[in-house]
Amino acid sequence: MRCAFIILFVLLQSLGFSQAQPASPPASAAITAESAPVAVPEPGALALRRYQTSNGWWCVRTFWDLTVPALILFTGLSARLRDLARRLGRKWFFALCLYVLLLTAVFYVLTLPLDYYLGFARSHFYGLSNQTFSKWLNDSLMEQGAMVVVGWLVLWLPYLLIRKSPRRWWLYAGFAMILVYFAGQLARPLVFDPLFNNFTDIQDKQLERKILALAERAGIHGSRVYEVKKSVDTKTVNAYVTGFLGTKRIVLWDTALAKLNEHELLFVMGHEMGHYALGHVVKGILCLAALTFVALYGIHIFASGTIHRCKNRFGFDEPADMASLPLMILLLHIFSLVLTPTGFAYSRHLEHEADRFGLELTRFNHSAATGFARLQEENLSMPRPGWFYTIWRGTHPSIGDRIDFFNSYKPWETGQPLQYDSLFKQE
Repeated sequence: MRCAFIILFVLLQSLGFSQAQPASPPASAAITAESAPVAVPEPGALALRRYQTSNGWWCVRTFWDLTVPALILFTGLSARLRDLARRLGRKWFFALCLYVLLLTAVFYVLTLPLDYYLGFARSHFYGLSNQTFSKWLNDSLMEQGAMVVVGWLVLWLPYLLIRKSPRRWWLYAGFAMILVYFAGQLARPLVFDPLFNNFTDIQDKQLERKILALAERAGIHGSRVYEVKKSVDTKTVNAYVTGFLGTKRIVLWDTALAKLNEHELLFVMGHEMGHYALGHVVKGILCLAALTFVALYGIHIFASGTIHRCKNRFGFDEPADMASLPLMILLLHIFSLVLTPTGFAYSRHLEHEADRFGLELTRFNHSAATGFARLQEENLSMPRPGWFYTIWRGTHPSIGDRIDFFNSYKPWETGQPLQYDSLFKQE
């Protein structure tokens, strides 16, 4: 059920690591220091073990995400939940809302042991988490509650469209999802994120002034920088851009503020500003929308035939029946497996563009590289993961590739033009 939301999240999340005089080129001494290359660190034994087991657990997670909706379908449980929802809800919309609530509860119970291990126990095993079990459970329940509300707000539309236009519902639903994705990105910083995180204005005012000066030079006006207290949950380091239009914001985890130096943080900010200046939020949503059209069309093609062959086992005989939702979820997972490599490849391209923007804005090559070396150490990351990880799990270029790029990309040293120089405010 959560597959589309997860894809949206990973496409729109961004990660990047970065005295400057941001409104003018660095002094020659700073250029010399920032020109020093940084070696890609070798992963430690714990990082290797974590990486080697993570692909296996990803496969287990994927298998279980396919198995759960299949079990609910072939046991007839979905049809029984629909019947109960109809008896209690009476009217179609209220019955659908009750069915979504019941189905979400079933999914939650069936996936809870795996979610607990992958989301709580495993991160503690590798020493990456500060989160208490009560905090994890509370966040988990709130996430399910949020998913129910989103389901109530969104799912009635495709089912109404299937009833009204059985042949073209996927096309109309695809256009509607574009609006849903933009609305979700607009509302996320105001509604969803505060449920799980404590956001404040950045506490280091001197750093904030330098960040805002950097934003002005990048041609970004009116943006806000927030600090979020993630150390209550994790020891890992991160930063990201979120929101849209009036809700846009750059968020720094307090762990990043504690573990990165000023130049590294300013590169992080330059990277995140690149996402704004280059329109990556909109591009990411449009990419997701294109993949959504393909997935919805695939669901349209395969759902009717599957229902026709298995209607006696399923307990329903048309896609417009709300009991078909587990089948839609199952097909969505299948098409997501096929389409995810395309979406993630585009995400890696956007991240590389933001890296280039951050370097051209700050020229902090050495600090960018040392920041990512620290990121690798703190997050137990693999600097050069294999092809399987890259294709199906890699939303960002590998740390090794990024450090190599930071070491080599210095067009200003040879008088070559900057790719994004026209976007920078000249003084």
